[in-house]
Amino acid sequence: MGNGIIQKQRRGGVTLILGGARSGKSRLGEAIVESAAGAGGQSAVYIATALVTAAIHDDEMRQRIATHRARRGENWRTVEIPHDLYQELSRQLPNGKPILVDCLTLWLTNIMLADRDVEAEIEALAGSFSHVRAALVLVANETGLGIVPDNALARRFRDASGLMNQQIAAAADNVLFVAAGLPLVMKGRNPALEKV
Repeated sequence: MGNGIIQKQRRGGVTLILGGARSGKSRLGEAIVESAAGAGGQSAVYIATALVTAAIHDDEMRQRIATHRARRGENWRTVEIPHDLYQELSRQLPNGKPILVDCLTLWLTNIMLADRDVEAEIEALAGSFSHVRAALVLVANETGLGIVPDNALARRFRDASGLMNQQIAAAADNVLFVAAGLPLVMKGRNPALEKV
């Protein structure tokens, strides 16, 4: 249920996970996708939105990427998509494999820096959800809980992030907020608690 209206669940469903840095968002997203993949070991798709080639020269980011990859294991196929997320989801969703997109906030950064039409990109992304055939989990940072940034670009980013999260949340079946590793269901259900 969302906004008092019963929503028909898509097969697999779309889950948006919000939270702060190091809140446990990615780990929860992985758990939901692994649960959807089931005990049969069905493969899952991890769509990384980080500019990995840029991270090669950043020791801390390289370590984060290595930690995430090791935690996911071998049943995951990683696709690096820093910009064309809607197009990649259009290719991946009909395959029926569970998908984790981590994270929308980095994707938003990438499209803003590439001077793309942010509103059109977010609208296209939300529109792709009608093609979901398996679990689709999207992770995003909740950036609007802190102080007001002191420069125009940072304020524009914070505002775009908040609007993106609202639009994706409205289109999603489930919305979870994670703080200190604890998920709070804001809309729908927590698919990580469901047995396959």
